[in-house]
Amino acid sequence: MKFLNCKIDLSKKVFQPRMETEYWVRKSLKELKTENGKLKIKILDIFAGSGCIGIAILKNIQNSFVDFVDISSKAIEQIKINLILNKIAKNRYKVIKSNLFEKVKEKYDFIFANPPYVALKRINQVQKEVLKNEPKEALFAGPEGMFWIEKFLKESKKYLKPRGIIYMEFDPQQKEKIKKFLEKENFQFSFHKDQFKKYRWLKAQI
Repeated sequence: MKFLNCKIDLSKKVFQPRMETEYWVRKSLKELKTENGKLKIKILDIFAGSGCIGIAILKNIQNSFVDFVDISSKAIEQIKINLILNKIAKNRYKVIKSNLFEKVKEKYDFIFANPPYVALKRINQVQKEVLKNEPKEALFAGPEGMFWIEKFLKESKKYLKPRGIIYMEFDPQQKEKIKKFLEKENFQFSFHKDQFKKYRWLKAQI
């Protein structure tokens, strides 16, 4: 499949990128391009799955360097396949198998996250096709779908450079819960809509 003009192989049966994700990543790339004065922009693509977000950044932002993080061995294989497929130079990325930030050692200008966020209580609303084809661990995150979101946001502070920015996808129904959590954790933040006019992604910084 294509994701922002990148070729994305899904042969390892990882989570298939969605058009909503493509939409907000395209928007954020425009903002990253304004950082082109920097010699090097260090970016983390966490919950990376197929690697589509990080690869789109590497293809579109010349001075970007991306660390890809996922807990799944299949995802790690898939990311490596897609990096080769898109002819990305090896000195511009690292692929790290890690449970969230466990093996992460650096700080970043930008962190991109598309965590599992489907609430288990909403399993009946998920399309049968999605349940059949997508890895469950890439979809579900506890009763309210907030498990990975909260864990990620809490830990992310230690891995942001000064004025570093987080871009994160979420379920529109989680907006108020996330807002309360971000306020409690003293983030500055803004919520943004996808192409279907639903709140789908946020920007946050300390």
